[in-house]
Amino acid sequence: MKLDKPRLPVHFVDSKESLAHLLDSLEGQDRIGLDAERASGFRYSQKAYLIQVAVKDTAIWLIDPLELDAVDLKALATAMYKSTWLLHAATQDLPCLAELGIVPSSVIDTELAARISGAQRVGLGSIALELLDIELAKEHSAADWSVRPLSQEMLDYAALDVDVMEELWVALESRLAESGKLAFALEEFEHLKKFTPKPQLAEPWRSLPGLSKIKDLSKIKIAASLHATRDAIAIERDVAPGRLIPDRSIMAAVNQQPKSRSELAQNKEFQGRASRSLLDTWWEAIASSPRLEIELVGQERGNGIPNHRSWEKRFPEAHKRLEITRPLLAELATELCLPIENLLTPDLLRRVCFEPQEDIAKQLASMGARDWQISLTADLIRTGLEKAQPETGNPPTASHEEL
Repeated sequence: MKLDKPRLPVHFVDSKESLAHLLDSLEGQDRIGLDAERASGFRYSQKAYLIQVAVKDTAIWLIDPLELDAVDLKALATAMYKSTWLLHAATQDLPCLAELGIVPSSVIDTELAARISGAQRVGLGSIALELLDIELAKEHSAADWSVRPLSQEMLDYAALDVDVMEELWVALESRLAESGKLAFALEEFEHLKKFTPKPQLAEPWRSLPGLSKIKDLSKIKIAASLHATRDAIAIERDVAPGRLIPDRSIMAAVNQQPKSRSELAQNKEFQGRASRSLLDTWWEAIASSPRLEIELVGQERGNGIPNHRSWEKRFPEAHKRLEITRPLLAELATELCLPIENLLTPDLLRRVCFEPQEDIAKQLASMGARDWQISLTADLIRTGLEKAQPETGNPPTASHEEL
C-alpha cells in the first residue's frame, strides 16, 4: 500500500491555543511517535525547524518551534517527558530537541531496532515496506525546513514520518523477541538517553578530503585559512558552508596555490555560489595564510590512539592483535545476524587492541560498551589477544612515550 497522505488528522501547532490542545492530547500517553526536521545543507545551525508528534489512534501534531516562546517550550518538554519516544535514527534528532530543552525519559529507536533485528535495509521507508507493506512517499527528504510558510506537500511528508511509528515498533519488537535480541535493543535504548554528539574538532579543516596526503605546510595553511574564513561567513549568515564554496573548491585552491587574485579567479575548479561574489575575501584568506601558526601533523587523536592505518609499520604488535581479533568478532556478528559495528564499535575494538588491559570486560565497560556487548565479545577478544601474543611473555602494549 502506498501512503502519500497521513492516516490520522493533522494539526499545526504555532500558538498557545493550539499548543494547549496538544498538551491535552499527550496526557496519559505511554508512547508517542516523534521526529524533527532540520535544514541540513541549507543552514549552518542544526536546530529543529519542525517537530512531529504522533499520538496513537488520535492525531499527528506538527509543531513550529519558531512560534513558541520559552514558556511554551518548557510546557511541551514537560508533557513529552512523561511518554516514551518512538524515533527513527534517534541520534539525528535528540541533539536538536535538547537544544530546545526537550529531553527524553525513555527512547525507542526503530532504526537501531531494525539493525539489531538483522534487517538488511534500515531506512524508515525500507523497513516500513518490509514489515508493514506500506510504501511511504519520500519526495521532500532533502527540503529546506527553515522556509515559511511550509507547503502542504512538505507538511504531509513530515506527518508521514511519524504516522507508522507505533505499528512499526510493534512489528520490530516481535521480531526482536523471536530472535532473542530484544534485551540487546532495550539496553541500547537505555544508553541512548545519555547520547551527546561528538564535540567539534579543534582543527576541523584537517578533515578536508585529500588534505591528509598533502605534506606542503604552505598548502596546508591555505586550507586552514580558507576553511576558517568560510566557516565564519557561514555562521554569520546561518548558511551551510558548502553553499558558499564546497570542500572541493577549497582543495582546488590548495592544489593550485594561487599567487594572485586573478590566478584564483581563473581556476575553473574553484566553484560555488560565493566563489566569485566573495573572491576578494577568499584571496585575502589565501594571502594571509602564511601568518598562521599550525603544525604539519595534527596533534588531535580523538580517542587517544593513532590512526590504525599506521599501525602495521609503527605499532606492529597492536596491528597483529587487531588483525587476529577483528575476524573473530566478524564471524560472531554474522552468526547473530548483527552488523559488526553494533556488536562492538570498531573504535572500541581498536582501543582495546592498541593497549589491552588485564581485565578486558572491565576495560570495555570503562569505554562505554553495554553489558550485552561485553558478555558476547570480551572472551572472544581475549582469545584473539592470546593468539597474537608472542611465545614468551605478556602481549606488549604501546606505551604513551611511543606515541
